[in-house]
Amino acid sequence: MKGARGDRATPGEIRRSQNWIGPPGCTLNEAAYVPPPVEEMKEALSTWEKHLHSDPDEPLLIQCALTHYQFEAIHPFLDGNGRIGRLIITFFLYEKGYLTQPLLYLSAFFDRHREEYYDRLLAVSQKGNWHAWIEFFLHGVITQSKDAITDAKKILELHAEYQNILEKTRKIPESAHRLIDEIFVNPVISVSGLSKKWNMPFNSVKTGVARLTDMGILNEVTEKKRNKLFIAPRLMKLLTSTDEEK
Repeated sequence: MKGARGDRATPGEIRRSQNWIGPPGCTLNEAAYVPPPVEEMKEALSTWEKHLHSDPDEPLLIQCALTHYQFEAIHPFLDGNGRIGRLIITFFLYEKGYLTQPLLYLSAFFDRHREEYYDRLLAVSQKGNWHAWIEFFLHGVITQSKDAITDAKKILELHAEYQNILEKTRKIPESAHRLIDEIFVNPVISVSGLSKKWNMPFNSVKTGVARLTDMGILNEVTEKKRNKLFIAPRLMKLLTSTDEEK
């Protein structure tokens, strides 16, 4: 978390003081929500962890919704609880076998509906309104799953387009064909790195990279004479664009 917001708030360490949630600059008395005191927090976190590794009767997505709320309610860090809590969703589903790859991220959905997200969490704490929170959470899973499928199709279509271009182009070096597959594994590459990875002569890889750069499939981004990095710009745009840009 170094360099991120809150990097001075004992990053990576369980908090040793009381925290609270509310508008910037608010006092403890003005807070919208106050997590448990340190000693109660430690006990709650231990119970949460045991539950995380248990095998309850609830459907897995319901378990995940409960787990996320409980972590955010405990708020064990001075900063970064939201980011960690959202990662836990993905890793929980992956570890339980619900996902074959950790590719479902609810952060975009929560960010688009930020006010409702916080309202639903707070309603559980204040009113015990689990139904509304779980319904909101499941709606997020459905929405982001559909978005992930759409994005995956676009990526596969781009891969097929690049392969088709190479098949129709004469005198394409072998390394260029390998590069097409490689950039969909790692869209940021270097000639030296691939030369070592593939056990291929540096100049052979360089020839393939140069050809794909001439074709507009790769762009050089470092403007260095040595140790240059190349990206696949169209692929990077698919991977990094916001919902509004898609």
